[in-house]
Amino acid sequence: MDTKPPARPSMPPPASSRPSANRNLREESHEVKVPPVPEDAMLKVLHAVIHFAVRILAVLMVLVILWGVADVGFVMYQRVVAAPFLMLTVSDILVIFGSFMAVLIAIEIFINITLYIKHDTLPIKMVIATALMAVARKVIMLDFKDLDPAYITAIAAVIVALGLTYWLISYKPPQPVKQDER
Repeated sequence: MDTKPPARPSMPPPASSRPSANRNLREESHEVKVPPVPEDAMLKVLHAVIHFAVRILAVLMVLVILWGVADVGFVMYQRVVAAPFLMLTVSDILVIFGSFMAVLIAIEIFINITLYIKHDTLPIKMVIATALMAVARKVIMLDFKDLDPAYITAIAAVIVALGLTYWLISYKPPQPVKQDER
C-alpha cells in the first residue's frame, strides 16, 4: 500500500514580499479606496443610491458656488458704494476676503465630491487641505480684541493638528541614492 505523506500547508510569503495590509489605506496618492460593491443585490442597490445622492450633492455644491460668487460681488458692491464712496477699510477688505475664501472652500469640497464620483476614493490629503483652508478663513475673520485666550489657544491647537496631519500624509522618506557599481 502506497501512502503519501500528509501535505504541508504552504508557508506564507516572507513579510517583505507580502503586500502591505495598509496598502488600500495609504497609497502613493493618500486616498482611501472604497471597498468594491459586494455581490449582494440589496447592497448593490444601496451603493447606487449613495452614488446618486453624491451626484445630487455635486449639483447642489455648484449652486452654492454660484451663489457664493454672486455674494462676493454683492458684498464688494455694498462696501464700495457705502460712505466714503469707493473707499475700503481694513474690516471691509477682511469681509471680502472671507467671502472669497468661503467660495474657495466650496470649490475644494466640490472637487472632493467629484473625485469620489469618478474614482470611488476619499481624497484624505485634499480633505485635510480643505479643513486647513476653512480654519485659515476663520482666523482671518477673527476679531482678536473680543476673544477669550482659551478660544485662540484651541484654534491654534486645531491648526497645529491639521498641519501635522497634512505633513505626515505628505511625508515621503528620502530614497537612498543608488551608486553606480563599476
